[in-house]
Parts: sequence; C-alpha cells; structure tokens
Amino acid sequence: MPRTRVKVCGVRDIDAALAAADAGADAVGLMFVEGSPRCISPEQGFEILANLPPLVTGVGVVQDLSVDDFSDLEQVCPAPVFQFHGSEPEKTVRACGPGVIKAFKFESETIAADLARWEAVDEVDLVLIDGSAGGEGKAFDWTALGEASQATSKLIMLAGGLTPDNVGDAIRAVRPFAVDVSSGVESAPGIKDQARIEAFCAAVRDADAG
Repeated sequence: MPRTRVKVCGVRDIDAALAAADAGADAVGLMFVEGSPRCISPEQGFEILANLPPLVTGVGVVQDLSVDDFSDLEQVCPAPVFQFHGSEPEKTVRACGPGVIKAFKFESETIAADLARWEAVDEVDLVLIDGSAGGEGKAFDWTALGEASQATSKLIMLAGGLTPDNVGDAIRAVRPFAVDVSSGVESAPGIKDQARIEAFCAAVRDADAG
C-alpha cells in the first residue's frame, strides 16, 4: 500500500514543529483561527515556517476569511499550502487557490454531495474529512467514509479523534492519502507531547506495513 502521509496540526512553536519533523511527520499545521487554544499569529507562523527542515510542509489553517483577509495573512506567512476549515463558498476557495485543502465534517447524509461539490473545484487538491467542525477531537464512522470516498478523485486526509491507539484502524478502514492529528498528540490543549507524536507516526508506519 502507498505510504500514508502525516500532518501534525496546531503546532505553536519551533520545538513542537521540529519534534513532529523528527518523528517523521510530512506536514505541520499552523492554526490562524481565533478562539482556538492552538491559534498563533501570522508572524509566529512565519518564524515556524522559516525553521522547518527541507521537505516538511507548513500548512496554514484558516476559517471563513474573506479573500482580502486571506491575502493579508498570506503576505505575512506565505505557507505553501492553506487549509480552509470553515463554510467557505466555492468562489472564495477558487480565488485563494491553487493548492487548497478543503475541510468539512463527515455526515452520512451529506458526504456524497460534499465530495461531489469539491470534486468540481480544481483549486482543491485534497479534502480533509473531520469528525467535527474542527479541533474537537471527535471520531466518526470510518467504514462509511471508506465506501463513500470511492466516488471522488480528490486525495483524502482523515481527521477527527485520531490517536496513536486508533489511527491504524482508521487507515485500514479508509486508506487515506494522509491523516491529521492535533489533540491526539497533546498533553493539554495546545501543548504537543513529543512521545505521543512519535507513537502516532510509528502507528501510521505499522499500519502501512501491515
């Protein structure tokens, strides 16, 4: 099976970013959503970006920004990829692309329509499917997603309630391109735990090998 990529989201400082990179993470998420315990300023995000090792991608996470506000943020922190984690309309996502990750909550009644909606937007390279509106650490029915995901050509990132203990089951059920973890590798909200990051990345590698 192809290797599952790993994104550690909600990184707030350089030490946590480097710990994620050292453990084998492919990407770190920089949270620019006010009210989140993981929120940082664009200036802090730029400092983290500047210290990432080669081939580790910084992903800026935003929610319901206007195109102008997004452009202002991007000028300060030009992350190579941005993740839109709100109810952004297609017009906004297109204007802020290319290279967009579009996130939305898994609902069994709407998953087919949601996948079809973003299938039609070329600027979306990857869809992130979460168990909540974001940041709540809620898992969902991975088997149902595995069946529905066959209808889209978009790459899929799986999020929501993932931990070192369950990420292997999630990968085997969905076979996503990537998995995204935040609270599942924390000792407290916003505080990343190096040992849990290492355990999470190891569990992903074990699932891929098995």
